[in-house]
Amino acid sequence: MLRLTKKADYGLMALKYLAEHVDDGAQSAKDIAEAYHIPAQLLAKILQTLAKGGLLVSTAGTRGGYALARPANEISAFEVIRTIDGPLFITSCITIHGACDLAGHCTIKEPLRKVNDSIKDLLSAITIADLIEPLESAGSTLGGGLVSIAL
Repeated sequence: MLRLTKKADYGLMALKYLAEHVDDGAQSAKDIAEAYHIPAQLLAKILQTLAKGGLLVSTAGTRGGYALARPANEISAFEVIRTIDGPLFITSCITIHGACDLAGHCTIKEPLRKVNDSIKDLLSAITIADLIEPLESAGSTLGGGLVSIAL
Protein backbone atom coordinates (compact mmCIF):
# COMPACT_ATOMS: atom_id res chain seq x y z
CA MET A 1 0.00 0.00 0.00
CA LEU A 2 1.18 3.49 -0.80
CA ARG A 3 1.14 5.75 2.27
CA LEU A 4 1.97 9.33 3.06
CA THR A 5 4.79 9.91 5.50
CA LYS A 6 3.80 11.32 8.89
CA LYS A 7 5.56 14.55 7.97
CA ALA A 8 3.52 14.94 4.76
CA ASP A 9 0.33 14.08 6.66
CA TYR A 10 1.12 16.68 9.32
CA GLY A 11 1.99 19.23 6.62
CA LEU A 12 -1.37 18.75 4.92
CA MET A 13 -3.15 19.03 8.26
CA ALA A 14 -1.29 22.24 9.07
CA LEU A 15 -2.16 23.84 5.73
CA LYS A 16 -5.78 22.79 6.19
CA TYR A 17 -5.76 24.50 9.61
CA LEU A 18 -4.24 27.66 8.14
CA ALA A 19 -6.82 27.69 5.35
CA GLU A 20 -9.63 27.37 7.90
CA HIS A 21 -8.15 30.27 9.91
CA VAL A 22 -7.06 32.50 7.04
CA ASP A 23 -9.12 35.42 8.38
CA ASP A 24 -7.49 35.14 11.81
CA GLY A 25 -4.02 36.13 10.58
CA ALA A 26 -0.81 34.22 11.17
CA GLN A 27 -1.04 31.14 13.36
CA SER A 28 1.67 29.77 15.63
CA ALA A 29 3.11 26.29 15.24
CA LYS A 30 2.00 25.69 18.84
CA ASP A 31 -1.66 26.50 18.05
CA ILE A 32 -1.67 24.15 15.07
CA ALA A 33 0.11 21.40 17.00
CA GLU A 34 -2.38 21.65 19.87
CA ALA A 35 -5.37 21.59 17.52
CA TYR A 36 -4.30 18.26 15.98
CA HIS A 37 -2.23 16.77 18.85
CA ILE A 38 0.93 16.86 16.74
CA PRO A 39 4.39 17.03 18.37
CA ALA A 40 5.14 20.76 18.37
CA GLN A 41 8.88 20.50 17.58
CA LEU A 42 8.25 18.21 14.61
CA LEU A 43 5.51 20.47 13.29
CA ALA A 44 7.76 23.54 13.65
CA LYS A 45 10.36 21.86 11.41
CA ILE A 46 7.68 20.89 8.88
CA LEU A 47 6.33 24.46 8.80
CA GLN A 48 9.85 25.82 8.28
CA THR A 49 10.30 23.43 5.35
CA LEU A 50 6.99 24.56 3.85
CA ALA A 51 7.98 28.21 4.29
CA LYS A 52 11.34 27.59 2.57
CA GLY A 53 9.43 25.83 -0.19
CA GLY A 54 7.29 28.92 -0.76
CA LEU A 55 3.98 27.45 0.41
CA LEU A 56 3.86 29.41 3.67
CA VAL A 57 4.95 32.82 4.81
CA SER A 58 6.52 33.18 8.23
CA THR A 59 6.23 36.25 10.42
CA ALA A 60 8.45 36.73 13.47
CA GLY A 61 7.40 38.41 16.68
CA THR A 62 4.74 38.10 19.35
CA ARG A 63 1.90 38.29 16.80
CA GLY A 64 3.85 36.22 14.30
CA GLY A 65 3.37 32.76 12.98
CA TYR A 66 2.56 31.12 9.67
CA ALA A 67 0.08 31.87 6.93
CA LEU A 68 -0.57 30.47 3.46
CA ALA A 69 1.61 32.03 0.77
CA ARG A 70 -1.18 31.64 -1.80
CA PRO A 71 -4.93 31.05 -1.64
CA ALA A 72 -5.84 27.52 -0.50
CA ASN A 73 -7.35 26.71 -3.89
CA GLU A 74 -3.95 27.36 -5.53
CA ILE A 75 -1.90 24.98 -3.35
CA SER A 76 -2.09 21.30 -4.28
CA ALA A 77 -1.60 18.29 -2.05
CA PHE A 78 1.15 17.20 -4.45
CA GLU A 79 3.09 20.44 -3.84
CA VAL A 80 2.92 19.91 -0.09
CA ILE A 81 4.04 16.28 -0.29
CA ARG A 82 6.84 17.06 -2.75
CA THR A 83 8.08 19.97 -0.62
CA ILE A 84 8.24 17.80 2.48
CA ASP A 85 9.28 14.41 1.08
CA GLY A 86 10.87 15.23 -2.26
CA PRO A 87 9.94 13.61 -5.58
CA LEU A 88 7.23 10.94 -5.51
CA PHE A 89 8.21 7.57 -6.97
CA ILE A 90 6.38 4.31 -6.33
CA THR A 91 9.29 2.07 -7.33
CA SER A 92 13.05 2.34 -7.31
CA CYS A 93 13.19 2.02 -11.12
CA ILE A 94 11.36 5.32 -11.55
CA THR A 95 13.84 7.79 -10.10
CA ILE A 96 15.80 10.88 -10.95
CA HIS A 97 18.99 8.78 -10.86
CA GLY A 98 18.47 7.07 -14.22
CA ALA A 99 17.71 3.50 -15.20
CA CYS A 100 18.16 0.52 -12.90
CA ASP A 101 20.24 -2.55 -13.71
CA LEU A 102 17.25 -4.32 -15.28
CA ALA A 103 16.25 -1.48 -17.60
CA GLY A 104 16.95 -3.47 -20.78
CA HIS A 105 14.86 -6.45 -19.67
CA CYS A 106 12.15 -4.89 -17.53
CA THR A 107 8.58 -5.26 -18.75
CA ILE A 108 6.81 -3.29 -16.00
CA LYS A 109 8.62 0.04 -16.05
CA GLU A 110 6.15 1.72 -18.43
CA PRO A 111 2.98 0.52 -16.66
CA LEU A 112 4.44 1.61 -13.31
CA ARG A 113 5.36 5.00 -14.76
CA LYS A 114 1.70 5.39 -15.78
CA VAL A 115 0.60 4.54 -12.23
CA ASN A 116 3.11 7.02 -10.82
CA ASP A 117 1.88 9.72 -13.20
CA SER A 118 -1.75 8.98 -12.29
CA ILE A 119 -1.00 9.35 -8.58
CA LYS A 120 0.83 12.61 -9.25
CA ASP A 121 -2.09 13.90 -11.34
CA LEU A 122 -4.62 12.94 -8.66
CA LEU A 123 -2.65 14.64 -5.89
CA SER A 124 -2.11 17.70 -8.10
CA ALA A 125 -5.87 18.00 -8.61
CA ILE A 126 -6.58 18.06 -4.85
CA THR A 127 -6.10 21.49 -3.33
CA ILE A 128 -5.91 22.55 0.29
CA ALA A 129 -9.32 24.19 -0.24
CA ASP A 130 -10.70 20.73 -1.14
CA LEU A 131 -9.60 19.46 2.26
CA ILE A 132 -11.84 21.96 4.05
CA GLU A 133 -14.93 21.40 1.93
CA PRO A 134 -17.89 19.72 3.61
CA LEU A 135 -17.86 15.95 3.02
CA GLU A 136 -20.95 16.10 0.79
CA SER A 137 -19.27 18.35 -1.78
CA ALA A 138 -15.84 16.72 -1.42
CA GLY A 139 -17.34 13.43 -2.54
CA SER A 140 -18.18 14.84 -5.95
CA THR A 141 -14.63 16.05 -6.61
CA LEU A 142 -12.65 13.29 -4.96
CA GLY A 143 -14.65 10.27 -6.09
CA GLY A 144 -16.47 9.61 -2.83
CA GLY A 145 -14.06 10.73 -0.17
CA LEU A 146 -10.67 9.48 0.91
CA VAL A 147 -8.54 7.73 -1.65
CA SER A 148 -6.67 4.55 -0.77
CA ILE A 149 -4.35 2.99 -3.28
CA ALA A 150 -3.32 -0.61 -2.77
CA LEU A 151 -0.68 -2.08 -5.05
